[in-house]
Amino acid sequence: MPPRISELTRAFEAGTLDPSKFSHADHVAVAYNMLNVYDFLEASSRYAATIRALADKAGAPRKFNTTVTVAFLSLIAERMAKGQYVSYDDFIADNADLTSRKVLEAWYSSARLDCDMARTIFLLPDPCPSPQP
Repeated sequence: MPPRISELTRAFEAGTLDPSKFSHADHVAVAYNMLNVYDFLEASSRYAATIRALADKAGAPRKFNTTVTVAFLSLIAERMAKGQYVSYDDFIADNADLTSRKVLEAWYSSARLDCDMARTIFLLPDPCPSPQP
């Protein structure tokens, strides 16, 4: 892991990051690193708790969204499992779509992701429309 990502992850887990300087790309890099260190459930638990604490520290507790957090971690973990990545740079080169928050739009409507329930529990993706008779 590049030193920058390792340092970022240490600061993330220690709760010493400045939330205003923690970009979406940083979120993805730290998630990748944590998924390499911990099994999925432990990485998810640690990552979500720290993201929630960062949102609180920033004075924006409503920014934390359980569904977005778990869905992103799941997508990153699935992509990691499908590839043989030797570095984060290789991983992100093959999965550049993860650098956009919009990647979840393939599975979730904005209404579903933005609802109050999505902030507190993990919601499954939007149901597929029923076929027309």
